[in-house]
Amino acid sequence: MSYIIKHPILLISIFLWLGFVLAISFMEAWLKFRAPGVTLPVGLSIGRLIFSVLNKIEWVFIIVIITHFFLFRSSFQNYQIVIILTLLIVLILQTFWLLPKLDARAELHIEGVIVKSSFLHLYYVIGEVLKVIGLSLLIIKHFKPMS
Repeated sequence: MSYIIKHPILLISIFLWLGFVLAISFMEAWLKFRAPGVTLPVGLSIGRLIFSVLNKIEWVFIIVIITHFFLFRSSFQNYQIVIILTLLIVLILQTFWLLPKLDARAELHIEGVIVKSSFLHLYYVIGEVLKVIGLSLLIIKHFKPMS
């Protein structure tokens, strides 16, 4: 069976975004602490830098997706619009609420301050899981069997 890829730039952006999230959030984030010599302060410093850059790259991907939506509105179904809005809301929450709070907590850890536990990391992980699900659903939709 053959497939038609209607919007290759969109599909590439979605695949790349999914790959970034899987590689960084679900692999790099916890693996760096297992490397010999990586202390908590060093790991937190690395994580702050990587997640800051990832966040900026994710904005490029969401802009590409939203641009495609406005250019090819008739190609999108309602559930895809809901997914895109969910991705946007998660990204907004991470950018303007979670990352600044997590950065501040990391900075306190780096300075040696004992910080109370919080649910911020859990909220961030939930957002990452929502992104993985949403991006995966968008990918699946873009593979249509040829008639």
